[in-house]
Amino acid sequence: MIKSRVFCLPAVLVAVLLWSGVTTLHASQETAQKHFSQGLSALQAGDGSEAAAQFSQALELKPDWAEAYINRGQAYVLQGRMDQALKDFDKALTLAPNAHEALYNRGRVYTMLGKPDQAVADYTAALKLKPNDWQILYNRGNAFLDGGKYQDAIKDYDRALKLQPNNPFIIHNRGLARLKLGQAEAALADFNQVLTLDPNFALALYNRGRALEKLGRIPEARGAYRAFLQAGNPTTEKPLLEKTLQHLKHLEGK
Repeated sequence: MIKSRVFCLPAVLVAVLLWSGVTTLHASQETAQKHFSQGLSALQAGDGSEAAAQFSQALELKPDWAEAYINRGQAYVLQGRMDQALKDFDKALTLAPNAHEALYNRGRVYTMLGKPDQAVADYTAALKLKPNDWQILYNRGNAFLDGGKYQDAIKDYDRALKLQPNNPFIIHNRGLARLKLGQAEAALADFNQVLTLDPNFALALYNRGRALEKLGRIPEARGAYRAFLQAGNPTTEKPLLEKTLQHLKHLEGK
């Protein structure tokens, strides 16, 4: 009877092959980490294209890296590629359902896309994971503001200010919500506080003028509008500057 013969690798050779595999894997992970670090540097420098390219190379080597998807999503946001950003944040949440960074950044994209309800849902989920994060509260407040839910916005701004006192951006947007609710006096107090904290906060000058106009304090409103015309950026705030001129024209003779 012919016996079958089993071919066995020598123990030393088996060990060499296993070590080779481990070494290759380690080198691959190191290369992935290198691309990830370079992606972070590009992201911090505002180079969305380079950042996305580096994170993509990292993901080729580590396709289940949730953090790389989150950061590539942010790189896509810098490029204005919102659909791609949403896909990356969705993928990150599939891999890591409790990644509050993915929820927060997806909420920001929904805000940019004019979808406040979806933004609120993501921020609310993120707050369950990080209940004392003032940035999430501030951004959910902004989403409430965009969605016309002004009382909810004020509640979030108040909570955010307990964590980040004297933040002029939070106070300013609380003033906007109060102005929408017809609380011109309270809104004016917010805009005044903003300008005390940051005299160069040009948008607060414009909205201070709106609050003063609603209160019937016309000479002061004119002064606030004129101050905004001097402080406003003609490149980024051109429409608002033109609107301010209309306000002044409307107030002539009053």
